[in-house]
Amino acid sequence: LKFNISYISGNYIFMKILVGEILFKRNISYAQLAMMTGIPKSTIADICNGRSMPRINTLEIIAKVLKLRITDLFDSEYK
Repeated sequence: LKFNISYISGNYIFMKILVGEILFKRNISYAQLAMMTGIPKSTIADICNGRSMPRINTLEIIAKVLKLRITDLFDSEYK
């Protein structure tokens, strides 16, 4: 499992970003999501592969296009 890690106020926060899993289940490619959202394909690949932590506005765009809630796009112990 790949986790995105953020360092906030002296604590590490572990969030599993679920965008890649959702795309796989829906048979949507990174290129297709990029076309649907206007987000670069490389950014989507980085998010899905745990190389970058998406900004909230990026999650909002993805959630809107996929007709999901933002909270559907990640898993966290604080969710």
